[in-house]
Amino acid sequence: MLSQDEVNRREEELRQELRELPDDQRKRFYELAEIRVRDPDTYAVLNYLFIAGLHHFYLGKWVRGLFNLAVFVGGVTLLFTEMIRIGLGMILAITVVELYALFRAELIASDHNNRVTEKILKEMRRE
Repeated sequence: MLSQDEVNRREEELRQELRELPDDQRKRFYELAEIRVRDPDTYAVLNYLFIAGLHHFYLGKWVRGLFNLAVFVGGVTLLFTEMIRIGLGMILAITVVELYALFRAELIASDHNNRVTEKILKEMRRE
């Protein structure tokens, strides 16, 4: 489970690492980061939309996004059959899971951005 303190601590460590980079490397970092870093507000809005799974696609987690979308679409499909209760259960279950993620959206996006930053810094060290 993600801890706000741990994510904030790691973010500060990464900022310090970035400050120590020479100007040309720092510029290169920000060029790469601009493409890969994700906005926590956009992540939260995508999570808030009723179609489950879109926020996972935004972070590049395709398998998780497809699973959430499949459960949601399966639940909606079952609403039009004799298995309405199962369909409602599936929609309710995925909604509960997504609500948890919605309340932690900023933390999840910040953790993702920390991981992206670490990856970019590793790539730059190899160059």
